[in-house]
Amino acid sequence: MQMSPPIKRVTLGGFSLAFLLSLAHAMNDAFANILPVFLPTLQARFGLGEAALAGFVALISFSSNVLQAPAGALADRWGRRRVAAAGLIAGSVLMSLIPVVPSLMALVLILAIGGLGSAIFHPAAAAMARDVGKRKGLAVGLFGSGGPFGAAVMPIVALWLLREFGPHTIPWLALLGIALGLALFWFSPQQSRPSRATRPKIFDPKLFFGPVGVLAFVGILRATAYISFLNAFPLYLVGVHGYATDAPIIGYALAVYQVAASAGMMIAGALELRLGRRLLVVGSMLIAFPALLATLFVTPGTLAFYVIVFAAGLATNGSIPLLVVSAQDLAPNAVASATGMLMGFTWGTAGVLYIGMGALQETLGLTVAMTIGFAALIPSAFVASRVVPPRTPSSA
Repeated sequence: MQMSPPIKRVTLGGFSLAFLLSLAHAMNDAFANILPVFLPTLQARFGLGEAALAGFVALISFSSNVLQAPAGALADRWGRRRVAAAGLIAGSVLMSLIPVVPSLMALVLILAIGGLGSAIFHPAAAAMARDVGKRKGLAVGLFGSGGPFGAAVMPIVALWLLREFGPHTIPWLALLGIALGLALFWFSPQQSRPSRATRPKIFDPKLFFGPVGVLAFVGILRATAYISFLNAFPLYLVGVHGYATDAPIIGYALAVYQVAASAGMMIAGALELRLGRRLLVVGSMLIAFPALLATLFVTPGTLAFYVIVFAAGLATNGSIPLLVVSAQDLAPNAVASATGMLMGFTWGTAGVLYIGMGALQETLGLTVAMTIGFAALIPSAFVASRVVPPRTPSSA
C-alpha cells in the first residue's frame, strides 16, 4: 500500500506574516475587549452598581493582562507560534459566552479563565511581529493596530446581533477566532528553542525593578486613561445622557475611539525614525489628555463629538509600539517577557486599579471620576520624558 506524502506546510514571512499577525490580534482583542459593550446590559440584568461592574473590569484585566509577563516567559521557552495560536482559540471561545452566562458565578469564571487566552497570545504574537522586518517600531505598530481595530468592530457587530437576533448568536462568532488561530499555527515559521543557559526566567526581578519596570509604570498610567474611557463611557452615555443600554451610539463611539487608536499606533510606528521615540511618546500623551476631557463637554452623536473621540483615541494609544520596542531593546534575551510587561502587565494593573475608579464613580459621579482617570496621562508623560530614548538605537 503506497503511503501518501505528508502535507507540506506553507510558511509566511514579511508583510504577509505581519498582516496575519495583525489580523489575529484584531480577532483576539475583539473578544478580549467584548465586556465593555455588555456592561449596561449586565447592569440591567443583574441589578449591579458601578463598583461591581468595575470589579468585572478588574478581573478580566488581571487574567488577560497582568499575567502576560510570566506568559511571555512561557512563550520564549515553549515556542511563540503554538502559544499564540492556543491563546487566540481559547480566548475566542470562552469570551464569546459572556452575553449568555446563566449566573454571576458563571460570568466570574469566564472572565477569570477566558482572559488567560489573551494573556498568552499577546507576548508571543508581538515577539513574532518584532522579527518580521528591520523597522521594528513599524512592525510592532502594524501588529498593535490590529487590536484596537478588532475591538472597534466588535461593539457594532455584537450590539447588532444582540438587537436583531438575541444573545445566543454571539458565541457563533468564536468560529472566526478558531479559524484564525489554526491559520496562525499553520502558516507562521517555527521558532528555535533557546538553550538552557539563555532560557528566560518565569519571573525576572531585573525586568520588574530595572528600566523595563519604569517603562511599565509609564504604560500603567497611560492605560489608566484608556481604560477609564473604554469602560466608563458606555455608562456615561446611559447614565448621564439617558441612552438605552443597547443604543447604537455606544457601539459607534467605542468603534471610532478604537479605530483611531489603531491608526495612532501605525502612525507612531511610521514616524519613529523621523521624529524620534521620546517626542512621539510624550507628545501623544500630552495631546490625549485634553482630547479625552473634551469628550465630556460635547453633545454625543454630533460630528464634533466623533471628531473629538477620534482625536482622543489617536493620541491615547500612539505611544504603545514605541514603549514596547524600547522595552524589547532593553531585554534582547527575554523579548516576549518584556513585551508582556508593556502590552499586558501595564493594562492589567491599570484594570485592577479601575476598582478604585468604580468607587469614585459611585461617590463623585461618572464625570469627575473619568476626569481623574484621564489626568493620569500627565505624570505618565513626565516620567516618559525621563526614560524613553530620544531616538532608536540604530539612529542614535
